[in-house]
Amino acid sequence: MHYRIPHIVLYRSVAHALIAMSTITRYAIANVSNCDKDKLCDRYEPFTGLQPEDYLCRMSKKVRVRFAPSPTGGLHLGGVRTVLFNYLFARHHGGEFIVRIEDTDQSRFVEGAEDYIFDTLAWCGLEPDESPRHGGPFAPYRQSERKAIYRKYAEQLVASGHAYYAFDSPADLEAKRKEIPNFQYNHQSRQELQNSLTLLPAEVDALLAAGTPHVIRIKMPETGEVRFTDMIRGAVIFDAGQSDDKVLLKADGMPTYHLAVVVDDYLMQISHAFRGEEWLPSAPVHILLWKYLFGLENMPQWAHLPLILKPDGNGKLSKRDGDRLGFPVFAKDWTDPKSGEKTTGFKERGFLPEAFVNMLAMLGWNDGTDQELFTLEELVQKFTMDRVHKSGAKFDYEKAKWFNQEWIRKLPVSAYSSTVSGLLQDYGIKVKDQELLIDALEQVKDRCTFLNDFVHHSSFYFRAPATIDLEAIKPKWNEQKNLFFVELIRAIALMDSWNHEALEILFKEIAAVHAIKQGDLMLPFRIMLVGGKFGPHVFNIAALLGKDETISRIEQTLGMLS
Repeated sequence: MHYRIPHIVLYRSVAHALIAMSTITRYAIANVSNCDKDKLCDRYEPFTGLQPEDYLCRMSKKVRVRFAPSPTGGLHLGGVRTVLFNYLFARHHGGEFIVRIEDTDQSRFVEGAEDYIFDTLAWCGLEPDESPRHGGPFAPYRQSERKAIYRKYAEQLVASGHAYYAFDSPADLEAKRKEIPNFQYNHQSRQELQNSLTLLPAEVDALLAAGTPHVIRIKMPETGEVRFTDMIRGAVIFDAGQSDDKVLLKADGMPTYHLAVVVDDYLMQISHAFRGEEWLPSAPVHILLWKYLFGLENMPQWAHLPLILKPDGNGKLSKRDGDRLGFPVFAKDWTDPKSGEKTTGFKERGFLPEAFVNMLAMLGWNDGTDQELFTLEELVQKFTMDRVHKSGAKFDYEKAKWFNQEWIRKLPVSAYSSTVSGLLQDYGIKVKDQELLIDALEQVKDRCTFLNDFVHHSSFYFRAPATIDLEAIKPKWNEQKNLFFVELIRAIALMDSWNHEALEILFKEIAAVHAIKQGDLMLPFRIMLVGGKFGPHVFNIAALLGKDETISRIEQTLGMLS
């Protein structure tokens, strides 16, 4: 059952202003007075010529959103943000989140890319309700496994006069591209090409009967406007005559994205579709396909998300930008199976999933307060589409690092101790004492920006330093200090209670007896224990190392200084 609530879409100072998007589209943006998102009034009916004040905000039956990636490589952080916004919206409204694999272009399929997508979502904690891996009532969820479904819809469009057969060979089209700069197969050029609009019906039948390779193209109107209301951008208007006749069904029988996305969204009962603003130019084709096949009243409410921009704000963030500026743009490491090229991801760089997800949420959204750190549960509770920005969001790697550092401090170290243990093992250090690991990580976590930093800052707890920075000790070293540490060794061996407070008191007492300032002894003591001028409070370090190991490391350094 659909609930309808009277709702006025208000135009303000930019009412009906046409803004050039590209050579093929134009749109007008209006500010939309949104319904109460907590009452699930996020869905506006698409419109095709009426005035905005004639439209109603409609309550959705059941929120069903989808992420529909192509398995062609690593997952850009913009793609993960699209997943996140879909996930948050679905969970906020008690709906369902679907992952559908759009692999209709088999020439671009990359082995391992689908596994990478699901591994990334699992790492982020954004598990779908339905997918090729999770199953569901609308299976299959790979478009290549749904091939038989699409042809009947393409043929239906031909029969209704909204699409046509095109028999032009690749060579024919290439000749046209050479002949006409910026050639488009559209309402003008289609009259000069080999298709069912220019051929006699008998000729078309003969070509089909002979199995002549052909595609099916949408027949775009020569004039008129195509409109819809975007959840983020308000009213969007296109000149339909500027759009080309997109291929809907390829010669191999596989659908293109344009047909498959509409058919699958309908059959899978998708209520809301969120995608990047780079897909806006395709909107006229998709809206008309909805109108011709299923009716605009069944079309999902769309939201075109703002781009994630380069740090300087000049253009969309790309992998090349990350390579050039030294930061990741993929969620996880990706190795191209053909070239062997490896691209570093946020996970392997040492980011926590909580920090990565939090950072992505803030790229184009906020809750209207100064709060910046959100758990996933808090994001679900607070996320609404009316807080998503229209303009692009600059990516700031320093801010991303800040999020990670804050989450390292915020989380209990037990949340990432197993990951750090694995990193230490990769470094040749096998952690046998989990209690020591937890205590060590607690001592050094404030010094770490990445999880990988724990290797440098905590390895000395589990293995004596391979090198000792003697050059930092020697300039001020003398026999008096040597005698102090010899006495310290004897005193430590006799201690009944081993903790940092007792050790610090003992250290001060012996320093006083030897008439040496405690500050002149702290640096040598630190270097003896950790190998260099770093680490947390030195007495805390010694307390975790234990009496025997502390004595052993002091003796080792004294031997090197003698």
